[in-house]
Amino acid sequence: MNTRLQVEHPVTEMVTGIDLVEQQLRVAFGEELSIRQEDVEITGHAIEVRINAEDPAEGQFLPSPGRLTTFKASAGFGTRWDGGYEEGDEISQFYDNLVGKLICWGKDRKTAIARTIRALEEFEIAGLSTTIPADLAILRHPDFQENKHSTKWVEEGLDLTGVKGSPIENSEAGSASVIRTTDVEVDGKRFSVSMSVPSGKSQIRRSASATGASASGGDGQITVPMQGTIVKIQVAVGDTVQSGDILLVLEAMKMENNIASDVDGTVSEIGVSEGDSVGAGDVVIVIAPDS
Repeated sequence: MNTRLQVEHPVTEMVTGIDLVEQQLRVAFGEELSIRQEDVEITGHAIEVRINAEDPAEGQFLPSPGRLTTFKASAGFGTRWDGGYEEGDEISQFYDNLVGKLICWGKDRKTAIARTIRALEEFEIAGLSTTIPADLAILRHPDFQENKHSTKWVEEGLDLTGVKGSPIENSEAGSASVIRTTDVEVDGKRFSVSMSVPSGKSQIRRSASATGASASGGDGQITVPMQGTIVKIQVAVGDTVQSGDILLVLEAMKMENNIASDVDGTVSEIGVSEGDSVGAGDVVIVIAPDS
């Protein structure tokens, strides 16, 4: 028996009015449940939506860590927000990217769907991309609204073409910085301190939004699609590559992403080293296209 509460337990709480966490704690303290099964009544319909720090990217769902420069959760009747982040907080690439859970109740499924759409539209989030555009696409889809979806529907029937996250402004466009960690000693106590410092490679570590470059633009300006850490570089300056060849591996939120060449040509510049932190849109490698 799995005795832990599921992530979706707020749905049960919304339709029954029972605080499951309270009941679980009471049992842990040796008390009896304050309710009986025959006392449980289900009223209405509830939907839970997970909001993650990911760019839907037309179905690729790329990690999008960063700082919540603006954050205001929806509120109102029948709306509940379970989250642990506030405006100004950083969502790290090294941990789970769940921003929070939105749970909406309605007298029936149609009302619950409409309320969830309204709540998602009222969210104010900036500084990173989230899955909200994909959540809205699902909720508005006829298959979902008519309850004709299945556990395989997302993979086999849902088309997220054109569904992308909001553009993220790079406040450090044109500057190149990496995260460095060092130990310092103050009054006999040692501390580990992390800071953003110039990388010394600013000649090419620039933002794609500033240069007009794109990872798929075919101009040899190779960018990374998300914040992360360079874990492996597979080419050297002077190497000949073809379009589609893997140039480096980027780790973000516990996932490794291959960054490939968009042209046939020769590697002319490499602006990063293994272990460097990079931001979304940074140009990391330059390929001189074959003429």
